[in-house]
Amino acid sequence: MELQDYWRTVRRRWRLVLGSVLVVLAVAGVWTWSVTPTYASTTRLFVSTSQTDESSAYTGNLFATQRVASYADLVTSNQLAERVAGELGDTEAIDLRERVTASAVPETVLLEIEATDADPERARDIAQAYAEQLQILVEELETPRGKTAAVVKATLIDDAQVSTSPVSPQPLRNLALAGVLGLLLGIGLAVARELLDTSVKGADDIAEITTAPVLGNIFQDTDAKRAPSEVLFTATPWAEAFRVLRTNMQYVDIDNAQKVIVVTSSLPGEGKTTTAVNLAVTLTQAGQKVALVECDLRRPLIADRLELDGAIGTTSVLIGKVSAEDVMQQYGETSLDVMVCGQIPPNPSELLQSQAMEMLLLDLRQRYDVVILDAPPLLPVTDAALLATRADGAVVVVSHGRTTRDQLSTAIERLESVDATTLGVVVNQTPAKKSASGYGYGYGYAPLDAEPVVAGNGGKRRRR
Repeated sequence: MELQDYWRTVRRRWRLVLGSVLVVLAVAGVWTWSVTPTYASTTRLFVSTSQTDESSAYTGNLFATQRVASYADLVTSNQLAERVAGELGDTEAIDLRERVTASAVPETVLLEIEATDADPERARDIAQAYAEQLQILVEELETPRGKTAAVVKATLIDDAQVSTSPVSPQPLRNLALAGVLGLLLGIGLAVARELLDTSVKGADDIAEITTAPVLGNIFQDTDAKRAPSEVLFTATPWAEAFRVLRTNMQYVDIDNAQKVIVVTSSLPGEGKTTTAVNLAVTLTQAGQKVALVECDLRRPLIADRLELDGAIGTTSVLIGKVSAEDVMQQYGETSLDVMVCGQIPPNPSELLQSQAMEMLLLDLRQRYDVVILDAPPLLPVTDAALLATRADGAVVVVSHGRTTRDQLSTAIERLESVDATTLGVVVNQTPAKKSASGYGYGYGYAPLDAEPVVAGNGGKRRRR
């Protein structure tokens, strides 16, 4: 991935990044305000030798500098901890060792002792006791046998003081570190999810699978639940998305004026029927004579969705009971002719592959400008691929963020395996986005005081 890919990933999954930051901040905040504050107190000792002349003083200073590191180790020794515990009287030596640290100031003969405790006064007492006991211990260790004066001595130069500010926890530092950690964690999760996510999200993903163009993006909108005869005749973003699809469809197979188009998908639930119905209604708005034929004889939806009579339809025509003209129903106040499924047959694949189906398509091609076939999904059954061989091609509907690249690739392969043409891809359920211009999704551009314009025969539903 390049830098711009990471940026796009963060922008696309900003909720995950923000959620990670907030979770880590919350955990850090709870921990910061739940732990007991700890206070520190520090003392400082000066280590020196008893040399007096200049040359000896220099040598003695080097000797003292070396000794300071050893005295720092003595601070954490059991012997010194027991002495301090005996002086304080109410603390165990093992507890004291965990509360005290010592360090030599670089390139000096200074030794710092720091003690920590939940009680600031107690921290002062521990640090002071350690400094005093270390003085005594150094004097004992550095006094040669048979002598009364120590070669090296430690002098307390800074007494321990009571601190009013805790050294732990530090809210600002903790929250700042938590924010950075949460941001890095969120970006890592976003990138990992992006790499593991194989769903189709746009034209780039589709271009890796097929050369077929993206004909349209159908955004998520509550208007999808409204009747097409209502919403598609208004100036709404949902209706405009299908007008864009209609415009793009005009450039598909431009040499053929009378088109038979299969609308299908990889799997059920991706919006193929909704797309087929709305595309058909939108095409009638451009003055074209359109027929919508339900060829999904396994799970028909059009009759219920358009509130049409579902007693007879495609199945009835294919078995020879009635003619196509007899089962056509006009949808609402539109000029769209709809052939619903009718009775669900026990052998849908055989009916769709029959000579009767071929004759039906020839008849509809002669009488209509555009014939839209709502076909079953490609992966569960082969019906749509077989229909596409008799049509001018197929439009494949994919669900944004749901259909995987493998599913779309397999669906396209199903069409190519029977030499069917993939006319294009429609991306359904695309997240709504507002553009910076006034012509993007989310901005209306309807005429002022405009009334909805409808086409048809005054709202009459007919069967012919």
